[in-house]
Amino acid sequence: MAASASRRGITAKSASAFRTISEVSDELDVPQHVLRFWETRFSHIKPLKRGGGRRYYRPEDLALLRRIRELLYTEGYTIKGVQRLLRQNGVKAVLGGDVEERPEDREDAGPAIAASAAAAAPATAPQAIVPARPNGALDAETREALRAVLAELTALRDMLPRGG
Repeated sequence: MAASASRRGITAKSASAFRTISEVSDELDVPQHVLRFWETRFSHIKPLKRGGGRRYYRPEDLALLRRIRELLYTEGYTIKGVQRLLRQNGVKAVLGGDVEERPEDREDAGPAIAASAAAAAPATAPQAIVPARPNGALDAETREALRAVLAELTALRDMLPRGG
């Protein structure tokens, strides 16, 4: 992968300049393949494609990608949840944060996380560590507890010696 512009000593582009997929990837700290995947899931992301299929993202594409990343990675939305927000509210409302939230748009992965944690637990541990809810959503307290467990597991993994 090419080094980012800041690592090469090149000055930053203007805010109105188009950016390549590698520049967007570096700026958002998202792998290029994820950006290409998001293009297939969010019809609003349509970079310009030049000869050889090279992608050029407009400033409005970058703003939408930044917001999608925030919704998915920080606010806990699922891809289907973000798709629903865009469909029901439009790009401008999603960019402005003026959207009607629905619990089912968030944390659909919660039961999968709980199931993997239960599978990794000792046989004497209770199998259901997350209370069942009809819509599959988790309450804020449970989400925070799962985040804490994930952080602890990540820290423990980082302490293990690297093989290879």
